[in-house]
This record gives sequence, C-alpha cells and structure tokens, in this order.
Amino acid sequence: MTPARIIATSFGVGLIPVAPGTFGTLAAWPLGWWLSSLDPLVSFPVIAVLFFLGVWACGVTGRELGVHDHGSMVWDEGVAFLLILAVVPGEWSWQLAAFVLFRAFDIAKPPPIGWLESRFRGGFGVMVDDLAAAGCTLLVLALIRRIPL
Repeated sequence: MTPARIIATSFGVGLIPVAPGTFGTLAAWPLGWWLSSLDPLVSFPVIAVLFFLGVWACGVTGRELGVHDHGSMVWDEGVAFLLILAVVPGEWSWQLAAFVLFRAFDIAKPPPIGWLESRFRGGFGVMVDDLAAAGCTLLVLALIRRIPL
C-alpha cells in the first residue's frame, strides 16, 4: 500500500467490508477527544492540516484506484468528525447526537452536500462534501441547543 492509500483509508480502517464510513468516523473519535482538550488555536490548525493531507491522499488514491471517491477512502469522514468534536460540548449525549447526525447527513447527502459532491472532483471533492456534512451537523446541534427544555 502506498503512503497516500494508507492515509486515505485511515490506516486500513476503510478496508472493513461493512460500513467503512461509519468505522472511519468511529476511528477518529479518540483523536477528537484529545484534540478537543487542546486550545482551539492548536486544534483547528491541526484539523486544517489533516484536511489538506486528505485532499492530497484521497486525490492520489482515487487516481490509483480509478474511482473518484472509493468507499475505502474514509479519511474524509474522520477529519470532518474531528471538526465536529472540536466544537460540540464534551458530554457523551452531545457527541453521540453529533455522530448520528453526521452519519445521517453524510449518507443521505441532502443539499448542499450532494451538490458539492457532484460539483467537485479529486481529493478536494472527496473531502468537501464531508466538511459540508459537518457544517450541517453543527448547525442542527446549535439549533437544538437553543431550544429551551
């Protein structure tokens, strides 16, 4: 396996034959806990570097495999979930809600997520739709947080 493919598959997690995107998201959770404990001036630049590393790795891997967004490439899910975990409260209930919402948005691809996925190609295209799913997840959670219970 090439270095790009190792990264794009999140060190082989994407090779799991069932629900690789879900497992890729789960694999990012421990790193997300750690990053969320850091100052945002550290965690957000780290996530940005991981995003651009994913643009490169997924672009190279997509060309190697001949498939733009091969199912084994799960780095995009992991990085997007890291961004979510850096923002949401640390309580288990918020993080679980974030996980479920993110996977639902990533799988269903409602607008603008599906539009972004169809509009952009290469590594950026692989990464950007998951970034949009993360944004939708954070928006829904922010709205829920504003509802008085």
